[in-house]
Amino acid sequence: MQPYKEQEIQVYNSISGKKEKFISIHEGYVGMYVCGPTVYSNVHLGNVRTFMSFDLIFRYFKHLGYKVRYVRNITDAGHLENDADEGEDRIAKKARLEQIEPMEVVQRYTVDFHNILDKFNFLPPSIEPTATGHIIEQIEIIKDILEKGYAYEINGSVYFDVVKYNEDHQYGTLSKRNIEDMIHNTRELDGQSDKKNPQDFALWKKAEPQHIMRWPSPWSDGFPGWHLECTAMSTKYLGEHFDIHGGGMDLKFPHHECEIAQAEACNGHNPVNYWMHANMLTLNGKKMAKSTGNNILPNELFTGDNPNLTKAYTPNVVRFFILQAHYRSILDFSDDALLAAEKGYNRLAEGLKLVDKLTTSSNSSIDIAKWKQSCYDAMNDDFNSPIAIANLFDAVKYINLIKDGKETITVEDLNTLQTTLEHFAHDILGLIKSNEGGSSSSSNKKALSGSVELLIKLRAEARANKNWELSDQIRDELLEAGIQLKDSKEGTTFTII
Repeated sequence: MQPYKEQEIQVYNSISGKKEKFISIHEGYVGMYVCGPTVYSNVHLGNVRTFMSFDLIFRYFKHLGYKVRYVRNITDAGHLENDADEGEDRIAKKARLEQIEPMEVVQRYTVDFHNILDKFNFLPPSIEPTATGHIIEQIEIIKDILEKGYAYEINGSVYFDVVKYNEDHQYGTLSKRNIEDMIHNTRELDGQSDKKNPQDFALWKKAEPQHIMRWPSPWSDGFPGWHLECTAMSTKYLGEHFDIHGGGMDLKFPHHECEIAQAEACNGHNPVNYWMHANMLTLNGKKMAKSTGNNILPNELFTGDNPNLTKAYTPNVVRFFILQAHYRSILDFSDDALLAAEKGYNRLAEGLKLVDKLTTSSNSSIDIAKWKQSCYDAMNDDFNSPIAIANLFDAVKYINLIKDGKETITVEDLNTLQTTLEHFAHDILGLIKSNEGGSSSSSNKKALSGSVELLIKLRAEARANKNWELSDQIRDELLEAGIQLKDSKEGTTFTII
Protein backbone atom coordinates (compact mmCIF):
# COMPACT_ATOMS: atom_id res chain seq x y z
CA MET A 1 0.00 0.00 0.00
CA GLN A 2 1.16 3.52 -0.79
CA PRO A 3 0.23 6.11 1.87
CA TYR A 4 -2.23 8.62 0.42
CA LYS A 5 0.10 11.51 1.30
CA GLU A 6 2.65 10.17 -1.20
CA GLN A 7 0.22 10.28 -4.14
CA GLU A 8 -1.32 13.33 -5.81
CA ILE A 9 -4.60 12.39 -7.50
CA GLN A 10 -6.08 14.42 -10.33
CA VAL A 11 -9.86 14.11 -10.69
CA TYR A 12 -11.92 15.30 -13.65
CA ASN A 13 -14.62 17.51 -12.15
CA SER A 14 -17.74 17.66 -14.33
CA ILE A 15 -18.77 21.01 -12.86
CA SER A 16 -15.52 22.76 -13.86
CA GLY A 17 -14.90 20.65 -16.97
CA LYS A 18 -11.25 20.01 -16.09
CA LYS A 19 -8.97 17.86 -13.97
CA GLU A 20 -8.35 19.15 -10.47
CA LYS A 21 -6.08 18.08 -7.64
CA PHE A 22 -8.05 15.94 -5.20
CA ILE A 23 -8.06 17.44 -1.72
CA SER A 24 -10.41 15.76 0.72
CA ILE A 25 -12.50 17.95 3.02
CA HIS A 26 -11.27 16.02 6.06
CA GLU A 27 -7.69 14.80 5.70
CA GLY A 28 -7.45 11.04 5.34
CA TYR A 29 -11.21 10.64 4.79
CA VAL A 30 -13.29 10.46 1.61
CA GLY A 31 -17.07 10.81 1.43
CA MET A 32 -18.51 9.51 -1.84
CA TYR A 33 -22.14 9.20 -2.94
CA VAL A 34 -23.20 7.36 -6.11
CA CYS A 35 -26.77 7.23 -7.42
CA GLY A 36 -27.87 3.59 -7.26
CA PRO A 37 -30.44 1.70 -9.33
CA THR A 38 -34.20 2.05 -9.52
CA VAL A 39 -35.10 -1.55 -8.76
CA TYR A 40 -37.95 -2.29 -11.17
CA SER A 41 -36.07 -4.53 -13.66
CA ASN A 42 -32.87 -6.53 -14.07
CA VAL A 43 -29.76 -4.40 -13.73
CA HIS A 44 -28.44 -3.55 -17.21
CA LEU A 45 -24.86 -3.31 -18.44
CA GLY A 46 -24.87 0.48 -18.44
CA ASN A 47 -25.56 0.41 -14.69
CA VAL A 48 -22.86 -2.23 -14.21
CA ARG A 49 -20.30 -0.11 -16.05
CA THR A 50 -21.11 2.96 -13.92
CA PHE A 51 -20.97 1.09 -10.64
CA MET A 52 -17.77 -0.70 -11.70
CA SER A 53 -16.14 2.69 -12.35
CA PHE A 54 -16.89 3.81 -8.81
CA ASP A 55 -15.95 0.41 -7.38
CA LEU A 56 -12.53 1.02 -8.95
CA ILE A 57 -12.35 4.50 -7.40
CA PHE A 58 -13.51 3.16 -4.01
CA ARG A 59 -10.87 0.43 -4.16
CA TYR A 60 -8.07 2.84 -5.07
CA PHE A 61 -8.82 5.29 -2.26
CA LYS A 62 -8.96 2.38 0.20
CA HIS A 63 -5.69 1.00 -1.15
CA LEU A 64 -4.01 4.35 -0.55
CA GLY A 65 -5.11 4.27 3.06
CA TYR A 66 -8.03 6.69 2.99
CA LYS A 67 -10.96 5.90 5.25
CA VAL A 68 -13.81 5.93 2.73
CA ARG A 69 -17.53 6.21 3.42
CA TYR A 70 -19.13 5.10 0.17
CA VAL A 71 -22.91 5.59 0.02
CA ARG A 72 -24.86 4.05 -2.88
CA ASN A 73 -28.64 4.21 -2.62
CA ILE A 74 -31.50 2.01 -3.74
CA THR A 75 -34.40 3.90 -5.36
CA ASP A 76 -37.50 1.95 -4.36
CA ALA A 77 -40.17 4.65 -4.85
CA GLY A 78 -40.79 8.01 -6.50
CA HIS A 79 -39.05 7.46 -9.87
CA LEU A 80 -41.76 8.18 -12.44
CA GLU A 81 -41.74 7.05 -16.06
CA ASN A 82 -40.34 10.34 -17.36
CA ASP A 83 -38.48 13.37 -16.06
CA ALA A 84 -41.49 15.68 -16.38
CA ASP A 85 -43.00 14.33 -13.14
CA GLU A 86 -45.66 12.51 -15.13
CA GLY A 87 -46.68 8.90 -15.59
CA GLU A 88 -46.69 5.98 -13.20
CA ASP A 89 -44.11 5.08 -10.61
CA ARG A 90 -41.84 2.59 -12.40
CA ILE A 91 -42.00 0.08 -9.55
CA ALA A 92 -45.75 0.41 -9.08
CA LYS A 93 -46.28 -0.07 -12.82
CA LYS A 94 -44.19 -3.26 -12.81
CA ALA A 95 -46.17 -4.50 -9.80
CA ARG A 96 -49.48 -3.79 -11.59
CA LEU A 97 -48.36 -5.60 -14.74
CA GLU A 98 -47.15 -8.65 -12.81
CA GLN A 99 -50.01 -8.51 -10.28
CA ILE A 100 -47.73 -8.49 -7.26
CA GLU A 101 -46.98 -6.01 -4.48
CA PRO A 102 -44.53 -3.16 -5.27
CA MET A 103 -42.20 -4.29 -2.49
CA GLU A 104 -42.07 -7.74 -4.10
CA VAL A 105 -40.74 -6.01 -7.21
CA VAL A 106 -38.23 -4.10 -5.08
CA GLN A 107 -37.05 -7.26 -3.33
CA ARG A 108 -36.73 -9.31 -6.53
CA TYR A 109 -34.64 -6.78 -8.41
CA THR A 110 -32.59 -5.65 -5.42
CA VAL A 111 -31.53 -9.29 -4.99
CA ASP A 112 -30.74 -9.49 -8.73
CA PHE A 113 -28.68 -6.29 -8.48
CA HIS A 114 -26.63 -7.62 -5.57
CA ASN A 115 -26.14 -11.04 -7.21
CA ILE A 116 -24.81 -9.51 -10.42
CA LEU A 117 -22.44 -7.17 -8.60
CA ASP A 118 -21.20 -10.05 -6.45
CA LYS A 119 -20.33 -12.04 -9.58
CA PHE A 120 -18.25 -9.09 -10.80
CA ASN A 121 -16.46 -8.95 -7.42
CA PHE A 122 -17.73 -5.51 -6.38
CA LEU A 123 -16.96 -4.35 -2.87
CA PRO A 124 -20.20 -3.54 -1.01
CA PRO A 125 -20.73 0.16 -0.26
CA SER A 126 -20.32 1.40 3.30
CA ILE A 127 -24.02 2.29 3.43
CA GLU A 128 -26.85 1.34 1.04
CA PRO A 129 -29.88 3.42 2.06
CA THR A 130 -33.33 3.16 0.48
CA ALA A 131 -35.61 6.01 -0.55
CA THR A 132 -38.57 4.58 1.38
CA GLY A 133 -36.43 4.42 4.52
CA HIS A 134 -35.88 8.19 4.44
CA ILE A 135 -39.34 9.69 3.91
CA ILE A 136 -39.12 11.73 7.15
CA GLU A 137 -35.82 13.30 6.12
CA GLN A 138 -37.25 14.20 2.72
CA ILE A 139 -40.31 15.86 4.26
CA GLU A 140 -38.04 17.96 6.50
CA ILE A 141 -35.99 19.15 3.50
CA ILE A 142 -39.19 20.16 1.68
CA LYS A 143 -40.31 22.18 4.71
CA ASP A 144 -36.95 23.97 4.70
CA ILE A 145 -37.09 24.76 0.96
CA LEU A 146 -40.68 26.04 1.30
CA GLU A 147 -39.73 28.22 4.26
CA LYS A 148 -36.88 29.78 2.26
CA GLY A 149 -39.23 30.61 -0.62
CA TYR A 150 -37.83 28.31 -3.31
CA ALA A 151 -40.86 26.02 -3.57
CA TYR A 152 -44.64 26.23 -3.69
CA GLU A 153 -47.49 23.92 -2.75
CA ILE A 154 -50.51 23.44 -4.98
CA ASN A 155 -53.30 20.86 -4.75
CA GLY A 156 -51.31 18.69 -2.34
CA SER A 157 -48.12 18.61 -4.43
CA VAL A 158 -44.96 20.64 -3.81
CA TYR A 159 -42.74 21.90 -6.66
CA PHE A 160 -39.31 23.50 -6.68
CA ASP A 161 -39.55 27.00 -8.19
CA VAL A 162 -36.64 27.04 -10.67
CA VAL A 163 -37.32 30.60 -11.90
CA LYS A 164 -37.41 31.96 -8.33
CA TYR A 165 -34.25 30.04 -7.46
CA ASN A 166 -32.48 31.44 -10.51
CA GLU A 167 -32.98 35.00 -9.28
CA ASP A 168 -30.10 34.62 -6.81
CA HIS A 169 -28.54 31.28 -7.87
CA GLN A 170 -27.60 29.69 -11.18
CA TYR A 171 -29.67 26.68 -12.25
CA GLY A 172 -27.68 24.75 -14.87
CA THR A 173 -24.13 25.04 -13.49
CA LEU A 174 -23.42 21.33 -13.94
CA SER A 175 -25.03 20.69 -17.32
CA LYS A 176 -24.01 24.15 -18.60
CA ARG A 177 -27.62 24.91 -19.57
CA ASN A 178 -29.02 28.42 -19.58
CA ILE A 179 -32.48 28.77 -18.02
CA GLU A 180 -33.55 31.37 -20.58
CA ASP A 181 -32.74 28.92 -23.38
CA MET A 182 -34.59 26.17 -21.53
CA ILE A 183 -37.68 28.34 -21.19
CA HIS A 184 -37.45 29.40 -24.85
CA ASN A 185 -37.16 25.79 -26.05
CA THR A 186 -39.96 24.42 -23.84
CA ARG A 187 -43.55 24.50 -25.00
CA GLU A 188 -46.09 26.19 -22.76
CA LEU A 189 -47.93 24.16 -20.17
CA ASP A 190 -51.26 22.91 -21.47
CA GLY A 191 -53.20 23.70 -18.29
CA GLN A 192 -53.23 20.10 -17.09
CA SER A 193 -50.16 20.59 -14.88
CA ASP A 194 -50.02 22.32 -11.51
CA LYS A 195 -46.53 23.66 -12.20
CA LYS A 196 -45.94 27.38 -12.60
CA ASN A 197 -43.19 26.69 -15.15
CA PRO A 198 -42.23 23.62 -17.19
CA GLN A 199 -38.74 23.66 -15.60
CA ASP A 200 -40.09 23.27 -12.07
CA PHE A 201 -39.71 19.80 -10.60
CA ALA A 202 -41.60 17.85 -7.96
CA LEU A 203 -40.44 17.68 -4.37
CA TRP A 204 -43.65 15.93 -3.29
CA LYS A 205 -46.45 14.50 -5.42
CA LYS A 206 -49.97 13.95 -4.20
CA ALA A 207 -50.88 10.34 -4.86
CA GLU A 208 -53.83 9.51 -7.06
CA PRO A 209 -56.43 7.24 -5.40
CA GLN A 210 -55.07 4.16 -7.20
CA HIS A 211 -51.43 4.90 -6.29
CA ILE A 212 -50.43 2.22 -3.77
CA MET A 213 -47.05 3.70 -2.75
CA ARG A 214 -48.02 6.64 -0.53
CA TRP A 215 -47.03 8.24 2.75
CA PRO A 216 -48.62 10.95 4.92
CA SER A 217 -47.14 14.44 4.76
CA PRO A 218 -48.22 17.99 5.74
CA TRP A 219 -49.43 18.51 2.15
CA SER A 220 -51.09 15.23 1.17
CA ASP A 221 -50.80 11.49 1.17
CA GLY A 222 -48.21 11.09 -1.53
CA PHE A 223 -44.63 10.27 -2.37
CA PRO A 224 -41.32 12.14 -2.70
CA GLY A 225 -39.76 13.43 -5.90
CA TRP A 226 -36.97 11.30 -7.33
CA HIS A 227 -34.37 14.11 -7.21
CA LEU A 228 -35.10 14.86 -3.56
CA GLU A 229 -34.35 11.31 -2.44
CA CYS A 230 -30.64 11.51 -3.27
CA THR A 231 -30.29 14.91 -1.60
CA ALA A 232 -31.79 13.50 1.60
CA MET A 233 -29.71 10.33 1.67
CA SER A 234 -26.38 11.88 0.63
CA THR A 235 -26.52 14.71 3.15
CA LYS A 236 -27.78 12.47 5.98
CA TYR A 237 -24.75 10.18 5.78
CA LEU A 238 -22.06 12.47 4.33
CA GLY A 239 -23.09 15.91 5.58
CA GLU A 240 -24.18 19.00 3.68
CA HIS A 241 -20.72 19.26 2.08
CA PHE A 242 -18.88 16.13 0.91
CA ASP A 243 -16.10 15.09 -1.47
CA ILE A 244 -17.45 13.15 -4.46
CA HIS A 245 -20.84 12.62 -6.08
CA GLY A 246 -20.93 10.12 -8.93
CA GLY A 247 -23.30 8.56 -11.41
CA GLY A 248 -23.89 7.93 -15.08
CA MET A 249 -23.56 10.70 -17.67
CA ASP A 250 -27.32 10.54 -18.26
CA LEU A 251 -27.95 11.78 -14.69
CA LYS A 252 -26.22 15.14 -15.17
CA PHE A 253 -29.51 16.71 -16.24
CA PRO A 254 -31.98 16.92 -14.72
CA HIS A 255 -31.20 14.66 -11.75
CA HIS A 256 -27.89 16.02 -10.51
CA GLU A 257 -28.74 19.57 -11.54
CA CYS A 258 -31.84 19.34 -9.34
CA GLU A 259 -29.80 17.90 -6.48
CA ILE A 260 -27.50 20.93 -6.60
CA ALA A 261 -30.46 23.32 -6.61
CA GLN A 262 -32.15 21.59 -3.66
CA ALA A 263 -28.98 21.55 -1.58
CA GLU A 264 -28.09 25.17 -2.39
CA ALA A 265 -31.65 26.25 -1.56
CA CYS A 266 -31.28 24.64 1.88
CA ASN A 267 -27.64 25.28 2.74
CA GLY A 268 -26.47 28.08 0.46
CA HIS A 269 -23.68 26.16 -1.29
CA ASN A 270 -22.97 23.35 -3.74
CA PRO A 271 -23.06 20.12 -1.73
CA VAL A 272 -20.13 18.46 -3.53
CA ASN A 273 -16.52 19.31 -4.36
CA TYR A 274 -16.09 16.84 -7.25
CA TRP A 275 -18.90 15.73 -9.57
CA MET A 276 -17.87 12.60 -11.51
CA HIS A 277 -19.74 10.91 -14.37
CA ALA A 278 -19.17 7.58 -16.12
CA ASN A 279 -19.88 7.53 -19.85
CA MET A 280 -22.37 5.39 -21.73
CA LEU A 281 -22.24 1.93 -23.30
CA THR A 282 -23.09 0.96 -26.85
CA LEU A 283 -23.47 -2.48 -28.41
CA ASN A 284 -22.03 -3.13 -31.87
CA GLY A 285 -21.75 0.63 -32.34
CA LYS A 286 -25.43 1.31 -31.60
CA LYS A 287 -27.47 2.31 -28.58
CA MET A 288 -28.59 -0.65 -26.48
CA ALA A 289 -32.35 -1.22 -26.75
CA LYS A 290 -34.54 -4.17 -25.86
CA SER A 291 -36.99 -3.27 -28.63
CA THR A 292 -34.42 -3.83 -31.39
CA GLY A 293 -32.70 -6.86 -29.82
CA ASN A 294 -29.48 -4.83 -29.57
CA ASN A 295 -29.21 -5.62 -25.88
CA ILE A 296 -27.34 -7.94 -23.50
CA LEU A 297 -28.12 -8.63 -19.85
CA PRO A 298 -25.14 -9.35 -17.57
CA ASN A 299 -26.19 -12.96 -16.94
CA GLU A 300 -26.34 -13.57 -20.71
CA LEU A 301 -22.64 -12.74 -20.89
CA PHE A 302 -21.94 -15.58 -18.45
CA THR A 303 -24.10 -18.14 -20.29
CA GLY A 304 -23.54 -16.97 -23.88
CA ASP A 305 -27.31 -17.16 -24.39
CA ASN A 306 -27.67 -14.07 -26.57
CA PRO A 307 -27.68 -13.72 -30.39
CA ASN A 308 -24.99 -11.02 -30.13
CA LEU A 309 -22.53 -13.51 -28.58
CA THR A 310 -20.70 -16.53 -29.97
CA LYS A 311 -19.77 -17.90 -26.54
CA ALA A 312 -19.94 -17.36 -22.80
CA TYR A 313 -17.51 -15.11 -20.93
CA THR A 314 -16.41 -15.19 -17.30
CA PRO A 315 -17.08 -12.24 -14.97
CA ASN A 316 -13.30 -11.67 -14.81
CA VAL A 317 -13.06 -11.28 -18.59
CA VAL A 318 -16.02 -8.87 -18.70
CA ARG A 319 -14.65 -6.83 -15.80
CA PHE A 320 -11.23 -6.73 -17.50
CA PHE A 321 -12.88 -5.63 -20.76
CA ILE A 322 -14.81 -2.80 -19.10
CA LEU A 323 -11.75 -1.50 -17.23
CA GLN A 324 -9.71 -1.46 -20.46
CA ALA A 325 -11.65 1.73 -21.29
CA HIS A 326 -11.41 4.91 -19.25
CA TYR A 327 -14.60 5.56 -17.27
CA ARG A 328 -15.20 8.88 -19.09
CA SER A 329 -15.01 7.35 -22.58
CA ILE A 330 -17.83 5.66 -24.50
CA LEU A 331 -17.41 1.88 -24.40
CA ASP A 332 -18.69 -0.32 -27.22
CA PHE A 333 -19.56 -3.92 -26.40
CA SER A 334 -19.14 -6.48 -29.18
CA ASP A 335 -18.35 -10.16 -29.36
CA ASP A 336 -15.06 -9.42 -31.16
CA ALA A 337 -14.04 -6.96 -28.44
CA LEU A 338 -14.84 -9.49 -25.71
CA LEU A 339 -12.87 -12.20 -27.52
CA ALA A 340 -9.86 -9.88 -27.70
CA ALA A 341 -10.29 -8.98 -24.01
CA GLU A 342 -10.40 -12.68 -23.13
CA LYS A 343 -7.04 -13.24 -24.85
CA GLY A 344 -5.56 -10.26 -23.05
CA TYR A 345 -6.92 -11.35 -19.69
CA ASN A 346 -5.55 -14.89 -20.14
CA ARG A 347 -2.13 -13.48 -21.02
CA LEU A 348 -2.18 -11.38 -17.85
CA ALA A 349 -3.34 -14.33 -15.73
CA GLU A 350 -0.54 -16.53 -17.10
CA GLY A 351 2.01 -13.83 -16.32
CA LEU A 352 0.73 -13.54 -12.74
CA LYS A 353 1.27 -17.30 -12.29
CA LEU A 354 4.80 -17.19 -13.72
CA VAL A 355 6.04 -14.49 -11.37
CA ASP A 356 6.25 -16.98 -8.46
CA LYS A 357 8.58 -19.22 -10.49
CA LEU A 358 11.20 -16.65 -11.47
CA THR A 359 14.87 -17.14 -10.63
CA THR A 360 16.57 -14.18 -8.94
CA SER A 361 20.00 -12.69 -9.60
CA SER A 362 22.45 -10.37 -7.87
CA ASN A 363 21.25 -7.37 -9.85
CA SER A 364 18.15 -6.16 -11.71
CA SER A 365 18.31 -5.18 -15.35
CA ILE A 366 14.90 -3.51 -15.10
CA ASP A 367 13.98 -0.44 -12.99
CA ILE A 368 11.14 -1.99 -10.98
CA ALA A 369 10.67 1.07 -8.75
CA LYS A 370 10.06 3.24 -11.82
CA TRP A 371 7.61 0.68 -13.23
CA LYS A 372 5.76 0.54 -9.91
CA GLN A 373 5.35 4.32 -9.79
CA SER A 374 4.06 4.30 -13.38
CA CYS A 375 1.19 2.09 -12.19
CA TYR A 376 0.32 4.63 -9.48
CA ASP A 377 0.77 7.53 -11.91
CA ALA A 378 -1.89 5.99 -14.17
CA MET A 379 -4.43 5.70 -11.36
CA ASN A 380 -3.51 9.14 -10.04
CA ASP A 381 -4.42 10.58 -13.45
CA ASP A 382 -8.19 10.49 -13.03
CA PHE A 383 -8.20 6.73 -12.32
CA ASN A 384 -6.85 5.79 -15.75
CA SER A 385 -7.39 2.04 -15.63
CA PRO A 386 -6.43 1.37 -19.31
CA ILE A 387 -2.97 2.86 -18.74
CA ALA A 388 -2.64 0.92 -15.48
CA ILE A 389 -3.51 -2.29 -17.36
CA ALA A 390 -0.96 -1.44 -20.08
CA ASN A 391 1.66 -1.16 -17.31
CA LEU A 392 0.66 -4.59 -16.01
CA PHE A 393 1.27 -5.98 -19.51
CA ASP A 394 4.71 -4.36 -19.45
CA ALA A 395 5.34 -6.36 -16.28
CA VAL A 396 4.19 -9.56 -18.00
CA LYS A 397 6.71 -8.86 -20.78
CA TYR A 398 9.45 -8.40 -18.17
CA ILE A 399 8.43 -11.64 -16.44
CA ASN A 400 8.72 -13.63 -19.66
CA LEU A 401 12.10 -12.08 -20.45
CA ILE A 402 13.38 -12.95 -16.96
CA LYS A 403 12.04 -16.49 -17.34
CA ASP A 404 13.91 -16.83 -20.64
CA GLY A 405 17.13 -15.53 -19.10
CA LYS A 406 17.13 -12.31 -21.13
CA GLU A 407 16.60 -10.01 -18.13
CA THR A 408 17.54 -10.31 -14.44
CA ILE A 409 15.89 -9.35 -11.13
CA THR A 410 16.97 -9.25 -7.49
CA VAL A 411 15.06 -10.86 -4.62
CA GLU A 412 14.01 -7.41 -3.35
CA ASP A 413 12.79 -6.24 -6.75
CA LEU A 414 10.98 -9.52 -7.34
CA ASN A 415 9.13 -9.02 -4.06
CA THR A 416 8.17 -5.48 -5.16
CA LEU A 417 7.02 -6.81 -8.54
CA GLN A 418 4.90 -9.56 -6.97
CA THR A 419 3.33 -7.24 -4.39
CA THR A 420 2.54 -4.49 -6.90
CA LEU A 421 0.98 -6.95 -9.37
CA GLU A 422 -1.13 -8.40 -6.57
CA HIS A 423 -2.30 -4.97 -5.44
CA PHE A 424 -3.18 -3.68 -8.89
CA ALA A 425 -4.68 -6.82 -10.44
CA HIS A 426 -6.74 -7.88 -7.45
CA ASP A 427 -7.09 -5.12 -4.84
CA ILE A 428 -7.51 -2.16 -7.24
CA LEU A 429 -8.80 -3.55 -10.56
CA GLY A 430 -10.82 -6.13 -8.60
CA LEU A 431 -10.01 -9.14 -10.78
CA ILE A 432 -10.80 -12.38 -8.97
CA LYS A 433 -7.88 -14.71 -8.34
CA SER A 434 -8.31 -17.79 -10.54
CA ASN A 435 -6.68 -21.19 -9.96
CA GLU A 436 -5.97 -23.68 -12.69
CA GLY A 437 -7.39 -27.10 -11.85
CA GLY A 438 -5.02 -29.63 -10.29
CA SER A 439 -2.63 -27.04 -8.87
CA SER A 440 -3.82 -27.38 -5.27
CA SER A 441 -2.74 -30.12 -2.91
CA SER A 442 -5.94 -30.09 -0.83
CA SER A 443 -8.02 -33.27 -0.96
CA ASN A 444 -11.19 -31.39 -1.91
CA LYS A 445 -9.55 -29.73 -4.89
CA LYS A 446 -7.95 -33.00 -5.92
CA ALA A 447 -11.38 -34.61 -5.91
CA LEU A 448 -12.78 -31.70 -7.94
CA SER A 449 -9.87 -31.90 -10.35
CA GLY A 450 -10.43 -35.63 -10.86
CA SER A 451 -14.14 -35.11 -11.53
CA VAL A 452 -13.55 -32.31 -13.99
CA GLU A 453 -10.78 -34.24 -15.76
CA LEU A 454 -13.23 -37.13 -16.22
CA LEU A 455 -15.77 -34.74 -17.76
CA ILE A 456 -13.04 -33.30 -20.00
CA LYS A 457 -12.25 -36.83 -21.18
CA LEU A 458 -15.93 -37.55 -21.87
CA ARG A 459 -16.21 -34.25 -23.75
CA ALA A 460 -13.13 -35.14 -25.84
CA GLU A 461 -14.75 -38.48 -26.76
CA ALA A 462 -17.99 -36.69 -27.66
CA ARG A 463 -16.09 -34.29 -29.92
CA ALA A 464 -14.20 -37.17 -31.54
CA ASN A 465 -17.57 -38.78 -32.29
CA LYS A 466 -18.88 -35.40 -33.57
CA ASN A 467 -21.49 -35.35 -30.79
CA TRP A 468 -21.35 -31.58 -30.60
CA GLU A 469 -24.54 -31.31 -28.55
CA LEU A 470 -23.08 -33.37 -25.67
CA SER A 471 -19.74 -31.57 -25.97
CA ASP A 472 -21.42 -28.16 -25.66
CA GLN A 473 -23.63 -29.38 -22.82
CA ILE A 474 -20.63 -30.48 -20.73
CA ARG A 475 -18.84 -27.18 -21.38
CA ASP A 476 -21.91 -25.03 -20.60
CA GLU A 477 -22.93 -26.90 -17.46
CA LEU A 478 -19.40 -26.71 -16.09
CA LEU A 479 -19.40 -22.96 -16.80
CA GLU A 480 -22.66 -22.55 -14.90
CA ALA A 481 -21.01 -24.35 -11.98
CA GLY A 482 -18.15 -21.85 -12.08
CA ILE A 483 -15.63 -23.94 -14.05
CA GLN A 484 -14.38 -22.63 -17.40
CA LEU A 485 -12.75 -24.97 -19.91
CA LYS A 486 -9.90 -23.74 -22.07
CA ASP A 487 -9.03 -25.63 -25.27
CA SER A 488 -5.55 -25.38 -26.76
CA LYS A 489 -3.19 -27.42 -28.96
CA GLU A 490 -1.82 -29.08 -25.84
CA GLY A 491 -5.28 -30.18 -24.67
CA THR A 492 -8.03 -28.86 -22.40
CA THR A 493 -7.43 -27.22 -19.02
CA PHE A 494 -9.91 -25.67 -16.63
CA THR A 495 -10.14 -22.60 -14.44
CA ILE A 496 -12.32 -22.12 -11.35
CA ILE A 497 -14.00 -18.73 -11.74
